[in-house]
Amino acid sequence: MNPTAQKALAAYGGRELWGSAKTVRAEVSVHGLAFTLKQRPFFRRTLISMDVARPCSRLMPIGKREKVSGVLDGQDVRLLDGNGAIIGERKNARRYFPGGKRLFRWDDLDMAYFANYAFWNYFTLPALLLREEIDWKEIEPGWLEAIFPETIPTHSPVQRFRFNRETGLLVQHDYTAEIISKLATAAHVILEHRQGAEFPYPSKRLVTPRSPSGKALPGPALIAITVNDFHIEY
Repeated sequence: MNPTAQKALAAYGGRELWGSAKTVRAEVSVHGLAFTLKQRPFFRRTLISMDVARPCSRLMPIGKREKVSGVLDGQDVRLLDGNGAIIGERKNARRYFPGGKRLFRWDDLDMAYFANYAFWNYFTLPALLLREEIDWKEIEPGWLEAIFPETIPTHSPVQRFRFNRETGLLVQHDYTAEIISKLATAAHVILEHRQGAEFPYPSKRLVTPRSPSGKALPGPALIAITVNDFHIEY
């Protein structure tokens, strides 16, 4: 593991912690232009439960129906009612993006795919550093480039992460949200960390367009995330 990855992993709790972590649970509030453009309601204190070992995540509520959950299971998504019964399902959800009606509107299954894989990537990042199928390369001190395999649902195959060189904490995450558009280059900036029970975690995040030079533009706010609660279960 390269020095930047080692420092980042240590800053967020360490190898032993993430090697034994089973589940990440969080409560988030999210708004932004990306929701508006796809005619989606904002998330208000939405609950998320994510497996650390594999891309499996459950988010509730996923839309306007209070007890309906959206579930990501690898490449597939489904909707569950309050009793856990499947009320909607879409296999290999990625193949439906980005064209057709999805240019203008996402349904609950579309949002279930996007939101769950995005949060799974964001919130299990320390564990992602340990995954052998992701090619992590230190391009300069404090900067990592990651090449993701097709088996992991994520924004784009190539992504970059900038960490504070002193603390090891994440500063900016660069990617292209390909399910929205091949031109949707984004800068995902960490505005604030909050001290959790065992380590600090990013508690405020802002996604804006990224300039050709790699800088985060001041706006518009594509997605603004507030993490109200975050904890790990073993």
